[in-house]
Amino acid sequence: MKTIKGPALFLAQYVSDEPPFNTLDGIAGWAASMGFKAVQVPSWDTRLIDLAKAAGDLGYCNEIKATLARHGLHISELSCHLQGQLVAVHPVYDTLFDGFAPKALHGDPDARQAWAVEQLKLAARASANLGLDAVGTFSGALLWPFLYPWPQRPPGLVEEGFDELARRWRPILDVFDTEGVDLCFEIHPGEDLHDGATFERFLEAVDHHPRCHILYDPSHLLLQQLDYLAFLDRYHARIRMFHVKDAEFNATASQGVYGGYTSWVERAGRFRSLGDGQVDFKGIFTRLAQYDFEGWAVIEWECALKHPEQGALEGARFVAEHIILVTDRAFDDFADAKTDQGANRALLGLGAVQAARHE
Repeated sequence: MKTIKGPALFLAQYVSDEPPFNTLDGIAGWAASMGFKAVQVPSWDTRLIDLAKAAGDLGYCNEIKATLARHGLHISELSCHLQGQLVAVHPVYDTLFDGFAPKALHGDPDARQAWAVEQLKLAARASANLGLDAVGTFSGALLWPFLYPWPQRPPGLVEEGFDELARRWRPILDVFDTEGVDLCFEIHPGEDLHDGATFERFLEAVDHHPRCHILYDPSHLLLQQLDYLAFLDRYHARIRMFHVKDAEFNATASQGVYGGYTSWVERAGRFRSLGDGQVDFKGIFTRLAQYDFEGWAVIEWECALKHPEQGALEGARFVAEHIILVTDRAFDDFADAKTDQGANRALLGLGAVQAARHE
């Protein structure tokens, strides 16, 4: 068995224009002081990384790793969530998602999509140059406006939506395969891949591509009222990344999983800092150890109430306390009788003559 690596921190919620959060060196020093051992880097944020340069310049990648190493840190993975979102955008969301792309591409969905696809391919090459083996992303969504089956969906709509999603992602997955890097889709509401059933549809549509994997975040599963522990039992072979994020769901007389358009503070389901929500992390870390998860435990901090720096400090301790140092021996080895094949056969009532006859 393997021991999970961590704690690591996803930097997207922390990078800003204020020191020390405005440079890779500054935010790395801060993260190390919080107790983190690695950082997950948002590939769209040029304050932390030049993705195109990292895709083609090994020297630049070595500089990035050296900057982090000065603080005792590693890169866990790159994140391409914003770019992945733009691979598939239903027109109703065009204006809302324009902000994920460079300003010059606003109002031009085709150019925006082409840019996003190229960004994903650059991330595959950059990850290979950085010595990383996984990238996190969103799938984007063509079908999300039709999530609830009213009005009744016409026959073939869902099938065509997943076929088109697969057509867009298959060339990207092939580049990741060439570079030896897994592409991990975060299972997330708002994406066409938002639960196990939709991931299975997509996986079938891309012919069970060897680089198509899952970023597991239990908070999004809890808020949908999925069995997030059974999810690990069913999909562990495809889980390559892990966001450690907490959440709580407390249904009321006035709202349930849809939230009633209320604010995050007032919603029945809301994200919480680690340890403040309802997620059974002991169960999760136990299963990940059981299934030999090789990746990092990466905190993605989001909370409707707590300050992010308090969340980071408490979260680093929380993850460190939950990581299971897997055993290298059986707990009952002290009682080992140290028998051999002959002794075992004797215990079964099988003698040497019978062994010879069997042979």
